[in-house]
Formats: sequence, structure tokens, C-alpha cells
Amino acid sequence: MFKEMIALTVGLLFASNNVLAAIKTEPVAYSANGKTMEGYLAYDDSQKSLGPGILLIPDWMGISQFDKDKAEQLAKQGYVVFVVDMYGKGLRPSDAKEAAQFTAQFYKNTQLWRSEILAAFNKFTDMKLVNPQKVLAMGYCFGGSTALELARTGAPLIGTAVFHGGLATSTLEDAQNIKGPVLIMNGEDDPHVPPAMVAAFKEEMKQAHVDLTFINYKGAVHAFTHISAGNDNSSGVAYNAAADKKSWEDLQKFLKKVFKNQ
Repeated sequence: MFKEMIALTVGLLFASNNVLAAIKTEPVAYSANGKTMEGYLAYDDSQKSLGPGILLIPDWMGISQFDKDKAEQLAKQGYVVFVVDMYGKGLRPSDAKEAAQFTAQFYKNTQLWRSEILAAFNKFTDMKLVNPQKVLAMGYCFGGSTALELARTGAPLIGTAVFHGGLATSTLEDAQNIKGPVLIMNGEDDPHVPPAMVAAFKEEMKQAHVDLTFINYKGAVHAFTHISAGNDNSSGVAYNAAADKKSWEDLQKFLKKVFKNQ
């Protein structure tokens, strides 16, 4: 009977802790270039001190369930995660063709691109939940490219992590502004990131003395973390379960490295 009571007490305490450690999510409105934006915040509401922050930037389709799931997964690990809106509240491309039109404005105007992501970064670091000295930027595809552009502004990031993102930039000299290590997780067979682009990027980082970790995943093409990308490598865009799993593990190692050093 005594053992049963102990077991019951332990169970109740465990359940209580789970309730106390609930992950909270909420939309967050902010402004960028005169537009109303709406990001997505995920955090552990039992956290008593300022949390380490992750700015998560979606692919060119904008905030999706994929990004929200990743944010909640990271929040369970103790991070405060803010998913960025790059287009405006309620504005989402309906397909790849429209997404290309949405992102074209940024590829043509680096200043606009950087001002949009800086607005999100500033909103995030002003939040009372976040330690502004411990913020990392990560992104997928277009979001990865955006994370790099944020880093090139000299924003005080402790690190930048990129999943299958474009690496080209019109301002090579700005790499010298990058703060913290950079992790690139790239599909080795990605036709959107050809060898010439990879070589140029590595040289850009070398010249700027950036602490770069560049990982190629064999047999992977663009969007290898997205199940919705299908499985046809010949299209240049396809899911790769092995690369998806390994890249997430590599991200975890990177997070431990950069946050431990703070």
C-alpha cells in the first residue's frame, strides 16, 4: 500500500510538472516597412529567466504548419522561438509560381530584404522573454538565404544555421560583419546551389574569417527536409529522410556549441 501511495505521488508530481511546463504559442504582430506583419511565437511558460532565442525563417511559402511544429519542438528544448513573417499579415503565396513572385522583390532589393528581417529581429529581441545577447537565426530555403542576409548586416547573432538555402549575395564584402559561427546544411546534388555557388560562398566566408561548418548530404537535393516536396530527385526538389534526420541532429550539435559558448 505504501509503495502504491509513493507511486501515485510521483505520478501526480510528474503530471503537475508537465502542466507547469506547457508550451505556449501565440501570434505576434509587428511592423516592417509600413506593413503589419504577424509572426508566431513558441515558448515554455514555466521558464523563469530570459530564454535563449531562435529566429526561425520559413521557406518561400511563408509560415506553415511545418514551421510551427519546428518552433514548438525547439521550445520544448528551452528555446524561445519566433517564426518570421516576411510578407505581411494574411499574405501567403498559393503556389510556387506566386512564391517566386513574392520573393523576387527581395532578391532584387537587398536593402528591402534586410530591413524586413531586421524588423523581425528587433521585435524578437525586444520581447521580455528573450535574452537579446543569445539569439540565433535559422531558416529553410529562402529562409536560409534570409538568415544569411541578416547575419551580413552585422546583427548580434550568436550563430546562423541554414537548411538547403541559397548562398549567393550581391554584397560579398558584408561577410566581414557576420557575428558567430555559420552552419550550412546542403544537399550535395541540389541544382539550385551548384558547385560554383558553393565555392564562391566558401571563399566569401574564408576571406571574412567566418567560423564556417559546411555539410553536404549525399543524394539530397533542394528542400530535403520537406516531406511535401515528394521523392523525385530528378525534379531538383525532393524529400530525403536520411538527410532530414541527420541535418536535425547536426543542428542540435550546433545549438549546443553556440549557446554553450555564451
